[in-house]
Amino acid sequence: MNDAIILENRAYWTKRAPGYSELNRQELAADRRGLWRRVLVERITERFPGRPHGDIHVLEVGTGPGFFAILLAEAGYRVTAIDLTPSMLAEAKKNAGPLGPRIRFMEMNAQALTFLDGRFDVILSRNVTWNLPDPELAYAEWARVLKPGGLLLNFDANWYRYLFDDDAKDAYARDRAASAAEGVDDLNVGEGFDRMEDIARRVPLSRASRPEWDVGVLSRMGLDAAADADVWKRVWSRQERVSLASTPMFMVSGIKRAAAR
Repeated sequence: MNDAIILENRAYWTKRAPGYSELNRQELAADRRGLWRRVLVERITERFPGRPHGDIHVLEVGTGPGFFAILLAEAGYRVTAIDLTPSMLAEAKKNAGPLGPRIRFMEMNAQALTFLDGRFDVILSRNVTWNLPDPELAYAEWARVLKPGGLLLNFDANWYRYLFDDDAKDAYARDRAASAAEGVDDLNVGEGFDRMEDIARRVPLSRASRPEWDVGVLSRMGLDAAADADVWKRVWSRQERVSLASTPMFMVSGIKRAAAR
């Protein structure tokens, strides 16, 4: 089943790449560019105070159209960005513009990284883990390629919880009504969303209680893990706050503990 879902994900995001890329370009053109960059730089600087940005190697998993990779390259970090979908990587390269040569873009499965152990200082991701067939395996791979003392940041939400929880279903319906009432473009309505709902019914995190699940998994893998349930308040637009109100974005962070001697 894992391989089937991976292939379906690739097909879905291949078709959606142009539209999703346009959403990223809107983010890059808005104040969210600075808000997101500030959040990322703050967390990395807190972990590596006084260390030059150019000495910090960051891996973005599931870069999509390149939003995080572009912000990090702009801030002076060494950036490698991977994605499962070649069309997303093509969009990311276009969106990066003159920053493109400073980012190493690679096609790769988030659950099967080809990097050597302990290669990266920072690993981050946004809206990727929720649709993986084996997110625990993905976390294990990310922890493997993270250096001891390195930082992991994952931004995600309880996407598609409404498929399995009646209270979440009611809240989801309220979001649709609020979007219509306030004249906001609904981010949960669009072509192909029925296909993603079908995938969401078959992946494990649609049923999980997050971010508690993530913190528990990362802690068992040897990371000092914590969650920030309010990060959305710093980075979300009005459109996101209205149409995604029932699924607020959280941030899971983890610092890889050094191996015992």
